[in-house]
Amino acid sequence: MSLLFRKTWKLGPLRLNFTQGGLSSWSLRIGRWSWNSRTRAHRVDLPGPWSWKQNKGGGDRS
Repeated sequence: MSLLFRKTWKLGPLRLNFTQGGLSSWSLRIGRWSWNSRTRAHRVDLPGPWSWKQNKGGGDRS
């Protein structure tokens, strides 16, 4: 088992996520909607334990 360093700074709707190597990702959260720079996916929190997540790249494109 190894120890991992992880730190999150919250600056209003902006969250900065740090690991030992420095900034690992940032995310934006407004109300129930959020977006993460690492996964590049949109997420919406739904009532109860549910949430909806859009796939990378914006969904189904022809």
